[in-house]
This record gives sequence, structure tokens and C-alpha cells, in this order.
Amino acid sequence: MIHDPNKVYIFDTTLRDGEQVPGCQLDTNQKIEIAKELELLGVDIIEAGFPISSPGDFQSVVELSKAIKEPTICALTRAIRGDIDVAADSLKYAKHPRIHTGIGASDMHIKYKFNSTREKILERAVDAVKYAKTFVEDIEFYAEDAGRADNAYLAQMVEAVIAAGATVVNIPDTNGYCLPDEYGAKIKYLKDHVKNIDQAIISVHCHNDLGLATANSISGIINGARQIECTINGIGERAGNTALEEVAMVIKTHNLGLHTNINSKQFTYISGMVSRMMRMPVQPNKAIIGKNAFAHSSGIHQDGFLKHRENYEIINPEDVGLNSADIILTARSGRHALKHHLQRLGYDSEKIHIDEVYERFLTLADEKLDITDDDLLSLMSNGEASSIKNGYNISYLQVICGDENIASATVKLEVDGKTTEATAKGNGPVDATINAIKSLTNEDTKLTEFTIQSMHKGSDDVSKVNMRVDYGGKSFIGYGFSTDIVKASANAYLDAINKFL
Repeated sequence: MIHDPNKVYIFDTTLRDGEQVPGCQLDTNQKIEIAKELELLGVDIIEAGFPISSPGDFQSVVELSKAIKEPTICALTRAIRGDIDVAADSLKYAKHPRIHTGIGASDMHIKYKFNSTREKILERAVDAVKYAKTFVEDIEFYAEDAGRADNAYLAQMVEAVIAAGATVVNIPDTNGYCLPDEYGAKIKYLKDHVKNIDQAIISVHCHNDLGLATANSISGIINGARQIECTINGIGERAGNTALEEVAMVIKTHNLGLHTNINSKQFTYISGMVSRMMRMPVQPNKAIIGKNAFAHSSGIHQDGFLKHRENYEIINPEDVGLNSADIILTARSGRHALKHHLQRLGYDSEKIHIDEVYERFLTLADEKLDITDDDLLSLMSNGEASSIKNGYNISYLQVICGDENIASATVKLEVDGKTTEATAKGNGPVDATINAIKSLTNEDTKLTEFTIQSMHKGSDDVSKVNMRVDYGGKSFIGYGFSTDIVKASANAYLDAINKFL
């Protein structure tokens, strides 16, 4: 197999190693949804699960194999023939299948986990690879706890499994123990001492127990590895895995002579998606995708940033699809700054009633110490008059629902000084309202994402609704705010429609 020597393959294990975190389990449909976003992100390999571990994991690998077209689908096994049989069966629909098998390589694991010897472990490793090779061509072998393994024995194991048919050899720092120089030297040792190493790709799989996962992974590729195993948001067992977004942006930012297929502009979206589905909040100061990653609040930093943004930024927020403010808006901000932030949030400045929005912005800014993106989105999606020129605005909304009735909604929309009215039914009040709006706008749209978030606490809380609406082959995100969830949903839908119109 011919590989681009300068390409780093991205092996995502969010759905396997990442899902092992307590409380982060996903059902099959959620896994498919995330896998499709990983495919759009540009990952090369998706580790779909550990099929022998449960019927649910087996079924997830089967369904992901059917749903995913471009990336390789990988199934994990132990160096046990029964595991490999089940993995091979789960991958029968995969367009590009890979079996990931392996065994411990450190003396610690050989003695205390397997109660065995180096010689017997080597035999099991070779047998597992040869057996897996009878099912699929692409075989990855992991030498568990390689970070603490003796380098000479590790090289012997790697050489043997490559000779047995392994196409990728994974050198995990299973416990996050190694220092970057130490781990890089281990990869270099393998490059220099394994005579058939050019017949396989070296993969790095680093954990973050000492906060060194990203540093160790980068040290590995600098020394010859060409695959990084990682997860979205760095989610994973204990302190987590290498964060996909971090290693991808290191490679993109630094002149290492290496590249990936990753579309970094998808990071903020997929980060939020994984965070919500796995119920794992992203810390505000998290590199690349944390909400504070691109926020400048210090006066000195703001001054330097405005004079030349690279004084304090090495990455453009737009490169990672991040909607965090560069400069914090206050009551002293002018129309130009407000317009800049509205454009950043997806609004066309030529279509905005900027004077009307600015007056409401000043009123709000006098009441708050700083203005957030949510405040701006609320200004644009709420109000008695539409914030967008020639945009739709709700003038009346009434919903009827209950145990004995199919929900119905009556909506009046204003646009260009004219009012239209429609009534529609639906599975619930929100569905009925969206159906009524659709009948009035006559736009061929598809709602692909719908999330509700409470802003504070209490029964009178303001709800924030996010909607992703597909139209004309493109996606538009709308936002709505209201103490009434149905009204917030209607505002969000119209916000998206007004953007593409």
C-alpha cells in the first residue's frame, strides 16, 4: 500500500475509547450521527467499538459500517480468536474494514496482567495478527503499555507482527506516563531498529494523565509516526485521550512539513455536538474550542489585538468555526464593532436594521457589564420589529394542545408591511408552529438540528433554541430566545430563514 509520507492519518476513537467514560454512553443512532460528522470533518479512521464487549457495541459497529462511506471503520479486539471472529462479523458491511488487535508489551502487563512470559506473549501477538489477516487486509496491532515497555523487546514485537501482516502498529502510552522526549525517542528507536518498519504505519495513542497527550503525540509524528489516535474534546478514560482538535491545529499552525485531511472549521460544531450527546461540558479555557480560547478582556491585550491581531492570536477563530468574541462589547462600543460581531455570527450587514438594533444594544449594554453572543442573538431574534430588512417577523402566535387534541398553531407573519396568516397541525406545539410558518414562507427547508437550553434557573427562565436548517444545499443556524419555548422555537426558525433569504 502506497502512503503519502507527509500525511498524518487521523484515527478517531471518540466512539470507543471516548465512550468508556462513565455517564458518556451513546445509543447506536447517536453514534451514527457523530460518525457522519466525523466523516465530514475528514477523519481517516473511525474506531466504532469493541464488538465482543456487548450486543450494543456489536450492533453499533454493524450500523456504522453501513452508514459510513469514506473513512475506514475499525473494530477493537484482544489477541483472542473469539474476539477477532466477532469483530470480523461486525465489519462485514464496512467499505474499508480494519481489525485492531493487540496485547500488552510492558513487563508490568506481561507479569501482572497476563501472568505470562515475553516469549508466550510474542506468540499470541503473531497468532492474533495472522488470524485477523484471514478476514480483512487492514490489520492494526496495539502493543499495550508500550510507553513503559523495554524498547528492544518492543522492537522485536513490532517486527514480528509486521512480518505476520500488520499494516499499522500502535505504540500506546496507555497510562500517560511518558515525557515528550522519551516518547519521541521510543518512536525513533523503532524507526531505526525494526528492519521492516517501512511496511507499516506507526501510530501514536497517548493518554493525558500528566497533561502530556498532545505533546507526546506531536513528538511521535516528528520522529516518524504517521497516525494519531485521538478523540473530540480529548474525552476518554481517566484524564482523557489526545484531543483531535489540538493535534490537528498544531500540525496546521507549525511548519512541520506534515498535513492532515481535517477541515478545522467544523471543530466548534462537532465539539458542541459531542459535549451535548455525551453530557461532558467543555472547560472554558480548553485549547482551540473552549469558550475563552479567543476572548480578549484585558485592556492591554485589546489594544494590541486591534493594532495587529497576531500580537495575541496565533490562530484565526474562523479557522476552527468558533463564535467567541475577540473583543468584549460594552456600552462604549460603536456601530462598527456591533456590526463586526453580527457578521461573525452569520448576519449580512447589508440586510440589518443597524440603527434599530444599535439602540436596543445600548439599552442592554447599560444594564450588563459585558455583552455575550447570546445577548446579540437575542437582540436579532427578538423584538417588536424585525432586525433584518425584508425579514419575516411574528406578530401573532397561538397554540392549542392537550392530551385529547392534536396540536395546532395559528401564526401571523409580517414581511414588507404585509401580514399573512396560517393554521397548521403537528405532533406537538413546536411542530405545528413550524408547519404553519412553512406554509406561509413557501421555502423548501429541512430542519436537521433542534436544541433547547435554559439560560438561568426557575420556571420563568428564558429558553434559548438553536436550529440548523438546510436550504439550497447549505446549512443555516437560527437562534431564538423567549420565556415561551414555542415562541423561542419560532424565532429560531425564522432567524435561519431570514439569513438565507
